[in-house]
Amino acid sequence: MSRIQDTIREILSQLPPQTRLVAVSKYHPSSAIMEAYEAGQRIFGESHVQELQRKAAELPKDIEWHFIGHLQTNKVKYIVPYVSLIHAVDSERLLAEIDKQASRCGRIVPCLLQLHIAQEETKYGFTEAELLELLQSHRLEQYQSVSVCGLMCMASNVDDEGQINREFHKADTLFNSLKNSFFADNTEFAEKSWGMSDDYPIAISNGSTLIRIGSKIFGTRM
Repeated sequence: MSRIQDTIREILSQLPPQTRLVAVSKYHPSSAIMEAYEAGQRIFGESHVQELQRKAAELPKDIEWHFIGHLQTNKVKYIVPYVSLIHAVDSERLLAEIDKQASRCGRIVPCLLQLHIAQEETKYGFTEAELLELLQSHRLEQYQSVSVCGLMCMASNVDDEGQINREFHKADTLFNSLKNSFFADNTEFAEKSWGMSDDYPIAISNGSTLIRIGSKIFGTRM
């Protein structure tokens, strides 16, 4: 058994039933993905459209591809036909474009709204106030070809585990509030995508249902 397969099985053995692993395979070759695949992993995360297109064409068709990075509106049309989940919808403009391209494909594309909770200004996403405004306005209802399935966020890139815990707790609290206020009858609004290689145990303790792990599985990027 390879190191990748050992790590996959170790992580999976630690996950609670409600949490799934997204193996972040960006920048890693298809051969590495196949090692993880052979260990039973089926969800993989990519953040570059051309790389995702190439891998989706050459790898097994039962792989569930998640787009996890910042997505440019002019690239949406290339992945909408087959992507299983778009994690980082960081603007209404992007949401509208996904809706338009999904409609053309006859699909309803699952999406997560990205919440900006980190201190870094470089992080994308909606503020809490912007999310509330979007939902209270009922504008979301006009997008019939997307399914908003939950929230995604990234914690600040710091060593302070207390701060990371507070940020994930804030995301979890907001998710629960939005669920009760706007999605109470929507069973699809159920995903909380937070936690990466360095902080996923803290994320799991704060309700994460999707952890995005790359370097711990595949090693340093190529």
